[in-house]
Amino acid sequence: MFTTASRTLLALTLFSTLCARAQDDSDLANASQSNEWLTYGHDYAETRFSTLTEINDGNVGELGLAWSFDTDSFRGLEATPLVHDGILYATRPWSSVFALDARTGKVLWDYDPQVDKSIGWKACCDVVNRGVALYDGKIYVGTIDGRLIALDATSGEELWSVVTVDPSRPYTITGAPRIADGKVLIGNGGSELGARGYVTAYDAQTGAEAWRFWVVPGDPSAGFENPDMEFAAKTWFGTWWEVGGGGTAWDSIIYDPELRLVYVGTGNGSPWSRELRSAGQGDNLFLSSIVALHVDTGRVAWYYQTTPGDDWDFTAVQGLMLAELVVDGRERKVIMQAPKNGFFYVLDRSTGELLKAEPYANVTWATGISKETGRPIETPQARYKDFVSTVMPGPGGAHNWHPMSYSPLTGLVYLPTQQGSRFNYVKAPDFQYQPGKWNTGIVLGNSTELPQRPASEYTTGAGPQNPTPGALLAWDPLAMQPRWQIDYPNAINGGTLATAGNLVFQGTSDGHLLAYAADDGELLWSVDLGVAVVAPPVTYALDGRQYLSVLAGWGGATALFGVNPTGEYKPEGRLWTFVLGGDQNIVPVRGQPLPELSAVPFENEAALLQQGSDLYAERCAMCHGRNAASGGALADLRYASPATYDIFQSIVRDGAYAGLGMPKLGEYLSEAEVEAIKQFILSQRAALLQSR
Repeated sequence: MFTTASRTLLALTLFSTLCARAQDDSDLANASQSNEWLTYGHDYAETRFSTLTEINDGNVGELGLAWSFDTDSFRGLEATPLVHDGILYATRPWSSVFALDARTGKVLWDYDPQVDKSIGWKACCDVVNRGVALYDGKIYVGTIDGRLIALDATSGEELWSVVTVDPSRPYTITGAPRIADGKVLIGNGGSELGARGYVTAYDAQTGAEAWRFWVVPGDPSAGFENPDMEFAAKTWFGTWWEVGGGGTAWDSIIYDPELRLVYVGTGNGSPWSRELRSAGQGDNLFLSSIVALHVDTGRVAWYYQTTPGDDWDFTAVQGLMLAELVVDGRERKVIMQAPKNGFFYVLDRSTGELLKAEPYANVTWATGISKETGRPIETPQARYKDFVSTVMPGPGGAHNWHPMSYSPLTGLVYLPTQQGSRFNYVKAPDFQYQPGKWNTGIVLGNSTELPQRPASEYTTGAGPQNPTPGALLAWDPLAMQPRWQIDYPNAINGGTLATAGNLVFQGTSDGHLLAYAADDGELLWSVDLGVAVVAPPVTYALDGRQYLSVLAGWGGATALFGVNPTGEYKPEGRLWTFVLGGDQNIVPVRGQPLPELSAVPFENEAALLQQGSDLYAERCAMCHGRNAASGGALADLRYASPATYDIFQSIVRDGAYAGLGMPKLGEYLSEAEVEAIKQFILSQRAALLQSR
C-alpha cells in the first residue's frame, strides 16, 4: 500500500523521468524533423534548418520577448543551446553548464566545473564554450582545461570526468562534443602556442577511450601510432614535432550514420610559418583538411586538404554540413564547407572527390582551385619566406567558426563572412619555441621596416574585389555564387538559423538580432539587444508555440584583440527567448562605464618603449588588445587606476589576479621586461589623453 508521502515521491520520480527522457540514436537520426534542438547543428547533417513554420515571413514582425536569463558572465557567449523535453541546456565561459525551463527561463540546475582560471592564457581566442552534447539522459561538456565531463541531464550531477589532454601542454577545449554511434567525440585547441592536435572518441556510458585520431605525426624516433601517421609523416620535413605541429581540431566534427563516417575539420600549423615548421616543404598532412574517419576505429577513410602546406592560419575547422545535391545531373551525397581560406567547397562525402570550389570572398593568396588536382593555384605573393606579404583573407579568415545554415527549400547556404580580412605576414627572425607564449613564427608587431615584396609580384587573386567588412551571403552551392547579400559595417557577426517559415535569423556584433526572408533577403524584423551576438540562434516548439532563443555576449578572438563594435565595456551576457505575441519588456544590455582618465608619468625613452611594445605584442595583445586598446571583453589597461600600476609587477609576474584569469608570467618575463611593458602601456594612456 502506498502512503501519501510515497505517492508524492512516485509522482515526482515519474515527472523527473519524463522530463529527462533519454535521447537515443533514433532521436538523433530523426532530429531533422524534430520540434526540439537535439544536437549542436540541429541534426546529424548540421544544417541548422528547422521545419517549424509557426513563426514565418508573414508574422515574424509580431515576435516579442518571452523571457530572458542573465548569465552572470562578462566574457564571450558562443554556445548553441540544446532543447529536449522542455529543458534548455547551454554553457557559459569557463565551461559552466546551466539548465533552464525552456518555457519560462527558470533555473533548474547550474554546474560549475571549477576550472583553475590561471590557465586562461592557453585559450588563444577567449575562454568560451560552444555548447554541450545530449545523449541517453546525459549532458556532455568539454572544459577549457581539457576535461570531458558527463552530467545527469535531470539533476546536473557529475557522473564521470576524463582528462583528455596533457595538462603540461597548451591544450584547451572550446568546442561542443558530438555523439556518434554511442561515442562522445571531442577535439582541442592550442596550435598557436605549440600543440599537436587530435580528436578522441569516448564511450558515452563509461568515459572509456575508444580511439584517438592524431591530426599530425609526432617524433618519428618514437614510432608512429598507426599507418595513417606514417603516411602523413612523408609530407613533413625538419623537426616539426619539437614545437608540436599543430592541426588542433577545435570545432567542427560531424557524423554520417549511413556511411558510418566521422568528418573532422582540422586546424593550422604550429608554427604558422611552414619555413619554420617544416623546412619550407611539404603539404603537412593533415593540417587544414577535411578528414573522414571510420567511426569504429578512428582510421582515415579519405581526406581533402583545403590549404596544403598552410602558411597563413587557414584552418578548415569551420562548420561542416551534409546535404544531397544534384551536381552536373547526378545526385550526390555531399559535404560542404567555407573554411578560412576564402573558397567554398563541395565534396562527395563518400569518397572525398572535389565537386566544386569557388571563392566566396576576396582572395589574394590564390587565383582559384585546380579542377584537375584539387589544389589551390597560389599567387606569387602568397608565401612570405623572405618578404612581408599582404594577403587576403588574413588569419581571422573570410569565415570563422560562426555557423552557417542551409535550407533545402531555397537550396541556399546562409553564410556569415568577413569580407575585408587581410594581414601582413612576415617570418619571425631567429624564432625559438618558448612555452607560455604564442609560437606562430611570424612577426605580430609592426612590420613596415621589414623587406617588402616587389609590387610587380602581386596579383589580384580571386573573388569579389570590393569587399565590405562583413556580410551575410545567401550562397548557392550549385551555381557557386551569392543569390543575395547583406553588407554589415563590422566584420564579426553571429551564426545563422534557417527555417521552413522562409526565414533566416542572425545576430550582429553591433547588438541586433535580425530576421530576413530566406528567398530574397528582405529584412523583416530587428530588435536591439544592446550586447553583441556572435552565437547562432535556435528554435523549438512547446505546447504548440514556437520559440526563438539566442545567447548574446561579446567575446572571442576579435573582442580580445581590439575591436569593440558596440563601444560597451564588459557587458553582461544574456540569453534571450522570443515568441509570437511575447509581451516582456526588452531592456538592452549596457556595459560598465570606463573610468575618467588622469595623467600618470612614464619614462619616455624610445628604446625602452620599443622593447615594451614588442613584449606587449608577444605576451599581452592576445588578451588585452593591440596597442593596449581593449576590444571590450577584458580590462583596457590604459584605463587602469594609478594604484594598479603600482602593483603591476605583482599582477604580471606573481599572479596576483590569477583567480580572474590573469596568468602568472614570472617564469617567462623578468622584472625589467615587465617594467618595459608597463611603460609602453602608460605611453598609450598618455597618447589617448592627448587625443581628446
